[in-house]
Amino acid sequence: MGQSHDVRPDGTVSFLPNRLNRHPVVVRGLTADELWICSGLSAVIGLAAGVALALAFSTIAMVPTAIVLAISIGVFAGGGLLRRQKRGRPDTWLYRQIQWWISRRYPSLARYVGGQVLVQRSGFWSTRRTSQ
Repeated sequence: MGQSHDVRPDGTVSFLPNRLNRHPVVVRGLTADELWICSGLSAVIGLAAGVALALAFSTIAMVPTAIVLAISIGVFAGGGLLRRQKRGRPDTWLYRQIQWWISRRYPSLARYVGGQVLVQRSGFWSTRRTSQ
């Protein structure tokens, strides 16, 4: 075996692997954290719909049925939607987007999600370079 071009004389690797710290894709292009967010929100929607249906039809069995249906639809539809939204964006885009949304809509909650450190400025940015 010949000597690899990626190994320096001192035995260290000369390249930085860029995918080692990424979360693996679990289902429909979602990582585990994104899957929990998607299924959790879907479960809450299913719970609300299930309670309404249980009251309308006078049967408690509607609640777990609605939760399971909402989670399955939410993961299928939400996974496709999030996959399209994330395409070509950095790995942390979703989490920064959630931080930005919470800090814009609910400023009192911004400190709990780290939204106070985000740059929130609307307007034009300039580099202050002169034309030559």
